[in-house]
Amino acid sequence: MALRLISRALTASRPTVARTFMTSTARLDAAIAAAPPLPARKPIGALRGGLFGFFFGSTLAGGAVYYYAVQEYKASNELLTEDIYALQHAVERLSTYVGTLEEKMEALERKKR
Repeated sequence: MALRLISRALTASRPTVARTFMTSTARLDAAIAAAPPLPARKPIGALRGGLFGFFFGSTLAGGAVYYYAVQEYKASNELLTEDIYALQHAVERLSTYVGTLEEKMEALERKKR
């Protein structure tokens, strides 16, 4: 505690000198001359930038729609294929059932004679 009081008293009695970060004009000019010049920026016009943004956005949206359409096509194609196989299986069962019925009808006609 005593140490804090002493350090505060010393800092309060000492005058503060603000250090400035300045340089002379000659040194500043020499530093600017020694630095490599910045490359000149070629401004992109509003028309070119707007067209680029429009085409980029259109391409991105078109790609997203194409991806969505392909996924929907695959899903519907799989469902259709499953339905075709189910229909084919049902037709085969019906065909065998009709075949057994015809055989039974022929057997009944033979018995009647």
